[in-house]
Amino acid sequence: MSRRFFQRFTQAVLMCLMMFLASLHPAFAQDRSQGKILGGYFEEWSIYYAGYNIANLQQNGVADKLTHLIYAFANVTTSPAPACSIADSWADYSTPNLPSVSGVAYSAPLYGNFGAIQQLKQLHPKLKVLMSIGGASATNLAGFVSASSTQAGRQALAASCIDMFVKGNIATGVTAPGLFDGFNIDWEFPTSADTQNFTALLAEFRSQLNALSKTTGKQYVMSFDGPAGAQNYVNIDLKHAAEQVDFITIDGYNYAGSWDTQTNDASPLFDSKKDPLYGQDLDIDSTVDAYLRAGVPPSKYTMGLPLYGAGWTGVPNVNHGLYQSSKGPSAVPLANGTGLCTDLSGATSGCDTLLTPGIATYGTLANLKANGYSSYFDAQRLAVSLYDPASETFYTYDDPTTAFLKMLYIDVKVPGGLGGAYVWALKDDDANGTMVKTMAAGLGH
Repeated sequence: MSRRFFQRFTQAVLMCLMMFLASLHPAFAQDRSQGKILGGYFEEWSIYYAGYNIANLQQNGVADKLTHLIYAFANVTTSPAPACSIADSWADYSTPNLPSVSGVAYSAPLYGNFGAIQQLKQLHPKLKVLMSIGGASATNLAGFVSASSTQAGRQALAASCIDMFVKGNIATGVTAPGLFDGFNIDWEFPTSADTQNFTALLAEFRSQLNALSKTTGKQYVMSFDGPAGAQNYVNIDLKHAAEQVDFITIDGYNYAGSWDTQTNDASPLFDSKKDPLYGQDLDIDSTVDAYLRAGVPPSKYTMGLPLYGAGWTGVPNVNHGLYQSSKGPSAVPLANGTGLCTDLSGATSGCDTLLTPGIATYGTLANLKANGYSSYFDAQRLAVSLYDPASETFYTYDDPTTAFLKMLYIDVKVPGGLGGAYVWALKDDDANGTMVKTMAAGLGH
């Protein structure tokens, strides 16, 4: 039996099983045991144009569903020595204007998102909060490369990050011990020259956190962000890197985007022979297989779901816009789905909160179905899309159906299932947190 035939046979069996289990929802979800990770990234800048705060997680019930809250981001500096640094002090701990999580006013000196997280943890003591270090900025990427290149640099960076965020020495006169329970290392993306240093940096963080555990009696969490594209994860020693962490947040999105001239599914669960790019591993199942083959334990595989979609315009009305040429990225829609945003400066309200051509939040895309767009579900790829023939605009995204099916996949892919799931990013859900709550139901939370 050829490997390709076996993969297609396995895919067919998984799809049939998941569709059957989905037909039992919610009874199926209610009878399942808990224990899977459900994480969510909270962007520090959410409080600005999007007006999304930590308090929203409490108000809409999403905080009850999360096991891990991942805060993005802290920066990496190298001068005068490798260290963590605050990216936005106003958002992180200074602004006194954020709504209270618990109803109690914040008190000096801890305000901002950190003050809100402190209240959230008081209400949800089992919630683990991680500081994500890095992100896509060129400065942070250079910082990781430099800091990880020597033993002294790795030791200095880990010690600084632990002192600032776990021990809570945030700034002069601002302390919050235990605010964070560990780290998510978001190094995008190591090159082949960084392979050994990437693992060594994780090992140094793990070693220092373990040493701290002996003093405090607490267990600290380590994770790193794993890319989906083979050209990126090939530079990581996945087996040995995985040994240093509790889980890996592995991207399950950006398999396609408005940087491509042809439309395609951005977060499909499976491949399809109908896809012009068939066989190029541009699907979640292929990514899962690659990580597991590399030696990553299934329990450490945490699947990422996007709470945003990719869009194109100038797409002909053929195959409801899928696999078609385009004239470029979609325009930014209004958040209520009734038209287009004409001011991307952030000075006017009412636009999709990402304010970026070619992408839109789930909260906005859910409104397009009542404003000229039709939804299409691909049962082979387990993907969903929107198309409006009048504007020739196409979006690929995740909705509650695909989100629930992906959670079932996590449960049945291998014996014992995968480790869980996470979203980028929490602010991009609708006001009720529909996507996160659907994922929680699918994971049995």
